[in-house]
Amino acid sequence: MLPQEIIRKKRDRQPLSSDEIGFFVQGITKGTIADSQIGAMTMAILLNGMSKDEITSLTLNMRDSGDTLKWKGLNGPVVDKHSTGGVGDKISLVMAPMIASCGAFVPMISGRGLGHTGGTLDKLDSVLGYKTCPDNELFVKTVKKVGCAIIGQTGHLAPADKKIYAIRDVCATVESIPLITASILSKKLAAGLDYLIMDLKCGNGAFMSSIKYARALARSIVDVANAAGTGTKAILTDMNQVLGSTVGNAVEVQESVDYLKNINVDSRLHEITMTLSAELLVQSKLFPSVSAAKKQLQKNIDSGLALETFARMVSSLGGPKDFVEKPEKYLPKSRLKLPVFPECSGYVSGMNTRNIGLAIIELKGGRTRPDQKIDHTTGFSGFCQIGDYVDTQTPLAYIHANTEVEYQKAADILRSNIVVSEQKPRKSKTVFEVIE
Repeated sequence: MLPQEIIRKKRDRQPLSSDEIGFFVQGITKGTIADSQIGAMTMAILLNGMSKDEITSLTLNMRDSGDTLKWKGLNGPVVDKHSTGGVGDKISLVMAPMIASCGAFVPMISGRGLGHTGGTLDKLDSVLGYKTCPDNELFVKTVKKVGCAIIGQTGHLAPADKKIYAIRDVCATVESIPLITASILSKKLAAGLDYLIMDLKCGNGAFMSSIKYARALARSIVDVANAAGTGTKAILTDMNQVLGSTVGNAVEVQESVDYLKNINVDSRLHEITMTLSAELLVQSKLFPSVSAAKKQLQKNIDSGLALETFARMVSSLGGPKDFVEKPEKYLPKSRLKLPVFPECSGYVSGMNTRNIGLAIIELKGGRTRPDQKIDHTTGFSGFCQIGDYVDTQTPLAYIHANTEVEYQKAADILRSNIVVSEQKPRKSKTVFEVIE
């Protein structure tokens, strides 16, 4: 087989056989297929799509491109959550220890920033000493000992996806249902899960801007995952505004620690986190109802058990033992932290969330090429929410930057992408629907 002929077939909207897909994925893993060919294939898939059989074949071949984990001797279900990406989305950071504190085991394999969205691994890289890419032995040991571990793909878990993921980020092929489905599920299925819950973001800050396309992606993921033997459910949630009060890397880790300490908890962040967590606990048969699961989750936050689980995970993976007591000691800080005020007083009635995410890239907190090192110190805190009143004393946000030029550029972006009006807008839904 020739890779260029397989690309040509997909370019010309012809179906690919399992053998052709397997050949291409093996070539990516072995390094015999060039980056330019991977980019061409992902663009052909973006433009022309794939059938359900093609997506399933791509997913399973990517899963089998490396190791697959087998969990034995655990006294609870092996579960995980995944988000399709948003701006200010730090749910994984708080949800993994919350779920683990309720008796499940969470081997969470996460990704780096993709397009305008932040990456869980980039956030955890802010934590001094934390190993986001440990070997499988440490990963398994941490899951068994602590109950959860949030890591990236090691060289042995779905390595084909790792390569494709990096190329998609910089060649405008992120927003593809087949590629998103295969990318997410190849990692999750390689982790040996019993149950998975998907947080499908929709809105102007999500890859799926409309609820129609979010439903289509949800259905694709749920169908492929269940066919592969992992019980999966998807929940559609709002991404028409920044989630939580921070956007960035170190600042989102700080907000996550505060959340687990019950300090300044954002209501939308809490609603989505609790909904996803409770649904997953019921799905995995640890609780009989969503209300019972939510009650225990809140109890574990109030008692400090969820925070303690997070602390043990950080320590086990190389981070400071006293991180949750003194996060400010270990998280890097920007040179500047300055407010940006609106041009007129009024209520925040809308925002272009995608452009706000792109502003983080302007602050060097995201990437324009796969090998780029990012600045973990930059970002936004105290971010306004739709319905908030802002004026010359109440800022839209605080900008964490390292130069005056960076600050000014980010301030201009926020002012031009946050709508302020005289009338207070109606409150919109945060959780839209569940896809079984």
